[in-house]
Amino acid sequence: MTELQFPYAFDGRGRTAGSDAARHVRDLVEQLLFTAPGERVNRPTLGTGLMQLVYEPSSQDLASATQMLVQGALQQWLGALIELGDVTVRSDESLFEVQVAYRLRATGEARTDVFTRPAP
Repeated sequence: MTELQFPYAFDGRGRTAGSDAARHVRDLVEQLLFTAPGERVNRPTLGTGLMQLVYEPSSQDLASATQMLVQGALQQWLGALIELGDVTVRSDESLFEVQVAYRLRATGEARTDVFTRPAP
């Protein structure tokens, strides 16, 4: 075990569950995407504010701005861990979906992960 599992869980032995490096980076991306700025006391600028954008009227301009917001946050907070590729943000009335393509800097492994949340 090198990193704690997110969300926090216990393994089969009743100990803190761990995750490998690739899974840990995926967890960091997910935490960053769905954290609202101001939510973390010691890091008030951490986050993207994606969930608040669900209430805005859907438009091409909003989609472009959201994509740039997500890319900027990922590069700012996780740029040392990942080389960011493509980011796609999609929302409908009941589901919010973000697809992130990136390469792990430590291993060079290319990954594409999809993160979903029910719309609030």
